[in-house]
Amino acid sequence: MAEPSWQELLRLRLSERNAKQNAFASIIEQYRRLAQQTKLLKERNASLLKAVGSVRTNPSSSTVHVPGTASSEDNPVRAAYMASLESQISSLRDELATVYKTQGQNAQRLLAMNETLREKEEASRIETENLRKAREEVAHLRRKVDQHAELMAEKDRTAQVLHDEINTLQLELGQIDERNQTLTKDNAKLLQRWLDDKQAQANKMNEANDFYEDMRSRHQAVLNWRDGGDGKPASGISTSVSGNGVKEGEVVGETLTDGTKLQGETSLDQTPNG
Repeated sequence: MAEPSWQELLRLRLSERNAKQNAFASIIEQYRRLAQQTKLLKERNASLLKAVGSVRTNPSSSTVHVPGTASSEDNPVRAAYMASLESQISSLRDELATVYKTQGQNAQRLLAMNETLREKEEASRIETENLRKAREEVAHLRRKVDQHAELMAEKDRTAQVLHDEINTLQLELGQIDERNQTLTKDNAKLLQRWLDDKQAQANKMNEANDFYEDMRSRHQAVLNWRDGGDGKPASGISTSVSGNGVKEGEVVGETLTDGTKLQGETSLDQTPNG
């Protein structure tokens, strides 16, 4: 439950104060009237006692008023009673004037209080309007805070998803890097093996060429030796049927001095690769 506003609190406190002050107002008013009445009675009694004293000092004066026989000025009791009544009337007139004055003051105070009340009501209305606007603004700000909270939660979820995807991509990238390194090593090994194989083939080719050149030089030496001993043309291929029965185009086989059998070919221009 919301606490009362300061205007309502002030009004409640003023009402409590007025209730406390006016609790004995009737008794006080009665006591005041009784005191006034007592005062009037004392004054009238004093006037009567004074009149009685004057009658005692003057016994020839009559105390009974007979109409038409004497005026009111000749009767001291009547004069005292009239003075008492006039004093009471004067007191009542003063009291009435005081009542009128108090009533005017109360009316003035009522007008002032009405004006103050109107100002307070206007201020209360303005404060109420400001409070309503403040509550609406607070509600609007709370909605914005809730929206921002939902947006931040959504961003957090998106960031978590992106973080997971980044981790997955980093793992995949690491696997790809490992695969690339493995492939690089395998390629290097294959390249080295291919180079070694080509180097071996080149070495074999060089050895074959060297062997062919050596055999060719030996064959040429044998042919030169034969040509120098028999007077035949320097050729390892017979152009006709020789005495050994070798036909033209057949391979001539020679045996070197160390016992190695040399196979000649039909054409000296061919290489070991054909």
